[in-house]
Amino acid sequence: MKNSVWAVLAAFLWMASPAGGDPGDERILLAKDAARSGDRNRLALYAPPTGHPLDPYPEYWALSAHVARPGDINPLPILDFLERQRGSLLAERLRGEWLRALGKRGEWDTLAAEFPAMEQPEQDVKCYHLQARLGLGDAAALDDARPLWFSLVDTPESCIPVLQALVREARVSPDETWSRVRRLMEAKRFAGARAVAAWLPADQQPASIELERAGQTPSTYLDRLPVSFAAQRQGRELALIALARLSRDDPMGAYTRYLGLNERFSAAERSYALGQIAWQAATRLMPDANPWFKAAGDTPMSEEQAAWRVRAALRAGDWRGVKAGVEAMPAEQRKLPDWTYWLGRAQMALGNRDASRLEFERIAGHPTFYGILADEELGRGFTLPKKARALSADEAEQVRQTPGVQRALALFRLEMRTEGAREWNWTMRNRDDRFLIGAAQLAQQLGIYDRAINAADRTKSEHDYSLRYLAPYRERIEPNARNQSLDPGWVYGLMRQESRFVTAARSSVGAQGLMQIMPATGQWVAGKLGMKGYHIGWLRDPDTNVMLGTTYMRMVLEGLDNHPVLASAAYNAGPGRARKWKDARPLEGAIYAETIPFGETPDYVKKVMPNSVIYPALLDGTAPSLKARLGTIAPSAGGDFSGLGSPAPGAGLEPAAE
Repeated sequence: MKNSVWAVLAAFLWMASPAGGDPGDERILLAKDAARSGDRNRLALYAPPTGHPLDPYPEYWALSAHVARPGDINPLPILDFLERQRGSLLAERLRGEWLRALGKRGEWDTLAAEFPAMEQPEQDVKCYHLQARLGLGDAAALDDARPLWFSLVDTPESCIPVLQALVREARVSPDETWSRVRRLMEAKRFAGARAVAAWLPADQQPASIELERAGQTPSTYLDRLPVSFAAQRQGRELALIALARLSRDDPMGAYTRYLGLNERFSAAERSYALGQIAWQAATRLMPDANPWFKAAGDTPMSEEQAAWRVRAALRAGDWRGVKAGVEAMPAEQRKLPDWTYWLGRAQMALGNRDASRLEFERIAGHPTFYGILADEELGRGFTLPKKARALSADEAEQVRQTPGVQRALALFRLEMRTEGAREWNWTMRNRDDRFLIGAAQLAQQLGIYDRAINAADRTKSEHDYSLRYLAPYRERIEPNARNQSLDPGWVYGLMRQESRFVTAARSSVGAQGLMQIMPATGQWVAGKLGMKGYHIGWLRDPDTNVMLGTTYMRMVLEGLDNHPVLASAAYNAGPGRARKWKDARPLEGAIYAETIPFGETPDYVKKVMPNSVIYPALLDGTAPSLKARLGTIAPSAGGDFSGLGSPAPGAGLEPAAE
């Protein structure tokens, strides 16, 4: 009886599959269901291959379950699968799972032998490999492990023995141990901080309860500090930790308490405290942040802290501070286009034109926020690159016959979008431009627009911007944009960032459809338009979604000085926040975008705005100036946003679909 039920379900799934579905599709879906429910016997029925592109998946699911079970692991079927699927995503995933199992069992020889075949090992697997090297007597393992002491915040369990080995072998100093405790406490990783504090020399170890109080109730802790707190290292460190923790909620309150304690600290400790307070003040756009950073001097800073040091100087119009802040960054951070551009601007403002030009040339010629701005500083507007030559039939066929492409397309056909995106992304790595363009064309033809963009975005020398910046659904989008008196380039630019033109896109917080509209926002806009009978299904309909989304864009734009930068920020984070991030004085649009202190929103704005320049170049043949579009943000004043709904922060595609 049970088997007949599954036969009926299989038939239904096959009949319900999209046109062009493979007769073996139902077997894959049934295998997936068996794997999800942990039914190994039923999964075994679907594991034998039948010539379907997704044949490796049921076998992978079965082997993955085998690896996860306690007890001995038979390596022979695993090794056989890894050999047959060499270089595939599933081989990478299974090998990673196997290495984790080997690490938990302490089977160092096998782990050390298999690890080099990993292409993109995750951090926990890397730490198991370090454990294996240590266990096999590799003295250089400690040298390779030492950077983890300074970079890890969320620490996988497999990394803890590696960090302990660094302490045991005196490869980190007490000062570096305190630095790690501080960093963990700053990030509210209290359990990790307590563990690391226990590795300090006995005469410096703080009481666990005191460390917890400094982190959990910092204002109370500081107000009750004993007079003798500064006599020992741990007393001063706990006070510094409390100041750093308090600054997260109340920078001014932390600064006030700092002023009452600063003479009890060393110069380095004072700089640390001021650097922490300045950092948190900067993320709240407080004018005091810039002078506090200056007072902190050359205290060591995290990359995020160093970035906010520069942003605080930008908000203050302090170009010398911008220059000093960028030049103090670690070399790799300083090379990023963001800071290269702002160093160029600082050099220009300080009269160093040759030096500024040198910085701009480093990043010009790329279709990015700072790449386009650098071009404009050099007197060049954005122009589309020469379109790649047409693909030959053989090149297109090579793409179609690539197993990873076939697997990805089959997964999309079965509406296994997350798995399909992962398979596609893995297959696109290390490909040449011709293959990427062919893959983008194939995905476009099949209506898988997000993967078309994903592939076309990766080209290095030959480009096709009509694939990078797809403009589907023109019959829906352009009339709605005109009806709302919106620039179609801005609408396309925002939609590309929101959903990559996936009509079924749904974010982790519930935003839906082409324009990633939150249900409450859709209901509010529908009400304003007098539309009756609203239900969430409207957001999944492309026509209604675009109509509601463009209406909302126009409402937000009108409520925010008709400024596209403010409106773009508002679409992602809400109009109230976009208005709050203004300054008391006029602010350059690029500085406003760079200093948005909220999650993904600054990156979002810095992608939507260059998109809005590139789309007109494709659609109309002429690209407007990005700097002109960014314009100037008027000072804070007025505007009632109490009625406007707010699309949720984080709206857009899930990470696997990037």
